[in-house]
Amino acid sequence: MSKIPLNNIEKIALSVTRSIGSVASVIVHTILFTGAFLSVLFGFNFDRVLLVLTTILSLEAIYLSIFIQLSVNYQSRALENVEKDIDEIQEDVEEIAEDVEDIQEDIDEIQEDVEDIQEVHEVIKESVEE
Repeated sequence: MSKIPLNNIEKIALSVTRSIGSVASVIVHTILFTGAFLSVLFGFNFDRVLLVLTTILSLEAIYLSIFIQLSVNYQSRALENVEKDIDEIQEDVEEIAEDVEDIQEDIDEIQEDVEDIQEVHEVIKESVEE
């Protein structure tokens, strides 16, 4: 299977989508959200906390959707490569099957030749015995 070349952005996108789908990401986000809401208890303005939090979350969602689409595009290219590899393997299998058929025909012809030789041998043997 051929390896798909990646540029730096695609490498980042794949790494981000892998890390976002992890347990560590859930833990980090939970800590950040809890910390943001607890910051109100330490004197921060609740409206400002919500404004900053929603802005950050909106930007995160935008970037994640872009990274996820880059990952989908990468996976699509990978599947196309796999499909090409499967097609090539199928062609090889068909060629091997044809070769096996040719070999079987050759074996059948050799078997017929052996039978003919045996018949001739029997005739010669009978002639010699007479």
